[in-house]
Amino acid sequence: MSGVYLRMRDATFRSNTFPAVRLFRLTLAAFALAVVFTAASRPALAANPAEQFVTDNVQKGLTLLNDKQLSKDQRRTQFRDFLLGLTDIKAIADYTLGQYRRGASPAVLGAYEDSFKEYALAVYQSYFAKYSGQTLKVMGSYPLGGGETIVKTVMLDPDGKSDGKPLEVNFRVTGENGRLVVVDFSVEGVWVRELERNDFTSYLGQNNGDVAMLTAMLKKKTQMMQ
Repeated sequence: MSGVYLRMRDATFRSNTFPAVRLFRLTLAAFALAVVFTAASRPALAANPAEQFVTDNVQKGLTLLNDKQLSKDQRRTQFRDFLLGLTDIKAIADYTLGQYRRGASPAVLGAYEDSFKEYALAVYQSYFAKYSGQTLKVMGSYPLGGGETIVKTVMLDPDGKSDGKPLEVNFRVTGENGRLVVVDFSVEGVWVRELERNDFTSYLGQNNGDVAMLTAMLKKKTQMMQ
């Protein structure tokens, strides 16, 4: 019910002195209280597994980045271990190659996957470091095909100091071998895995599909971020 409608309805009730209207107001108020108390007495609905997974695990990463007791190297190491347990890096690496994955030899593909892992860890740590000091709040989720779920979240300043709109960060979660993993995340609607795929396939298209060249480029980019 909109705020405008509520104000108009309240103004009408205040200006009307007919006994029938007053009785209607009392009945409506009693009904509203009954609804509130009934809802309060029900147990809270549990978040679905994907939402709970994001709530529990992503907040762990933010907590690591906020831990001032750890040195920079310690935070990097622990955040690396955290991300490797949270995400399916190999699946993301294969996805970012697009059609060029089919033409790569097992040796070249393995070297790329190893290089991409180090690159992705550096990129993701850089992304999440921007949210240091903030907390994550799950806003809901919706299912996709293939057993995937999009979990919608926002990043909030726990001290309420931020004057801007909360940052929207969504996660694509899927089940894998009996466990949940993140295979992509978006910042303000831009999906990182899709962005990387577009960049990488464009680079490969300009370099005869040479995955080894892409691997070398990723190694250089990783070194620059460390």
